[in-house]
Amino acid sequence: MITSRFSHRLWLSSLGWAATLVYSMAVFRTELPVVSPEKVGLDPGKLGKIDGLVSGWIASNKLAGATVAVARHGQVAYFKAFGQRDREASSPMTEDTIFRIYSMSKAFTSAAVLMLMEEGKIGLEDPISRYIPEFKGIQVSGPFGNHPAKREPTVRDLLLHTAGLGYGGGTTAVDKAYQAAKILNRDIDLQTTCAALGRIPLHFEPGTAWQYSVGIDVLGRIVEVASGQTFDVFLEQRIFSPLDLKDTGFFVPSEKATRFAALYHYDEKGGLTLQDGPGASVYLKKPKFFSGGGGLVSTTRDYLRFLSLIRNRGELGGVRLLKPATVDLMTHNDLPASILPIRFGEELRYGLGFGLGFNVRVEHSDKWDPAAPVGEWGWGGAASTHYWASPKDDLVVITMEQTMPYNFNLETGLKGVIYSAVNGN
Repeated sequence: MITSRFSHRLWLSSLGWAATLVYSMAVFRTELPVVSPEKVGLDPGKLGKIDGLVSGWIASNKLAGATVAVARHGQVAYFKAFGQRDREASSPMTEDTIFRIYSMSKAFTSAAVLMLMEEGKIGLEDPISRYIPEFKGIQVSGPFGNHPAKREPTVRDLLLHTAGLGYGGGTTAVDKAYQAAKILNRDIDLQTTCAALGRIPLHFEPGTAWQYSVGIDVLGRIVEVASGQTFDVFLEQRIFSPLDLKDTGFFVPSEKATRFAALYHYDEKGGLTLQDGPGASVYLKKPKFFSGGGGLVSTTRDYLRFLSLIRNRGELGGVRLLKPATVDLMTHNDLPASILPIRFGEELRYGLGFGLGFNVRVEHSDKWDPAAPVGEWGWGGAASTHYWASPKDDLVVITMEQTMPYNFNLETGLKGVIYSAVNGN
């Protein structure tokens, strides 16, 4: 009888996988349509200014190479590669180059959490300790020592960066505790890392401030607990494979290494030096720490498919991952006015709020990113990769490069040009 039940479950499981395979093959055969700019209401002359601007930054040694993709109404109107992905090897940048996307990983993690929320396996108001017991009774650091938090941080707090967590890059006692615990070490798994985080005091009372943090990495562990799968397997089976994101993952397999870009450091004096060569990068080896906050690699093509799913409110090519109302949670501000604008240290990003996945433009500001229209959502990654989308204009843009420290050259330099190309169709 036990064997019979097992066989029945195996048969049902096989049917499910077969159905998924057949269902997904239609997506595998369908790339996003490529059209002329005019067909989607974009001025080709204005869009063509991108070429000279990016080539100019390469010529002035501000970046080695880049890709730029512009889609409107779900169709690709511009997609070009410039310069080199590896100057030392004289390898040209190509449309299928693989990039370290760092914090562009966060949107995938947010989507994973919200998928499980829809299934009733995760609640936005759930305390973190429901999934990671070490967060029970967490302390808050204060000027007179640590004290118990007034309330536990929740899943929503993690998504919004209001949990009181940080990145450990400063000199406070909390930062030093992060450093001692080796938070974000690629050789320490999510379970061990998150257990350690639960024993470190918070920077502030949950919900009272905004601080960019490892909270999204904690969400990766919550996905593991709620789904019963390791985070890498969940992402592959539930997001990457259904959307045909064939070059997105936590490391670069050996057969794809020739397409992996070099990472460069720009020193503001005109110097561009190699920081992480593609032939000896840690990204060539599968990590133990599946960082949903910053550990993924991807291509422009793959990421554009994912953003097209978000732009289409949770569906792409017949595959639905999220309900429209859930996508709205990602692309609309959920922060109270009392903690706006969001900030990075002394840098105030005026006019920006944050949803359960992306930054969101809540009002126009001449002080920060003045070309951005109200309603625009997006984010970026530490190696100066960027993306933004304007629902009003039905526009999605991705710029990829591999330059540290983080800069806004491609985003601020191209955003006004690209929006000027929209003629209202």
